[in-house]
Amino acid sequence: MDSKYDLEERTFKFASECREMIRSLNYSMANIEDGKQLIRSSGSVGANYIEANEKLCEKDFVFRLKIARKEAKESRYWLRLLKTGNHEINEMDKLINESEELRKILSAIIKKFE
Repeated sequence: MDSKYDLEERTFKFASECREMIRSLNYSMANIEDGKQLIRSSGSVGANYIEANEKLCEKDFVFRLKIARKEAKESRYWLRLLKTGNHEINEMDKLINESEELRKILSAIIKKFE
């Protein structure tokens, strides 16, 4: 099972990679709006997990993990909406897979507490 710190690092890496990919896209108004939403969702995965630390009571901890899991799922949705060229498809697929992996890890941790 991934430790808290492994997951913390992974979530921020995911958010950072999302931002890099969005910057590389040819901007259309749709991509700008979808990109903003994606950055909000992906960044929140990391932020919510970091806040879900040992100092919180177990109920709060699980609640924040559930929010982070929802945002990982939303990140995947927003990635699919982005209009990409052929050269960006592999990068987008990699991020979609990463958001799904984050969601699964968060689900596994939540299950331990339920």
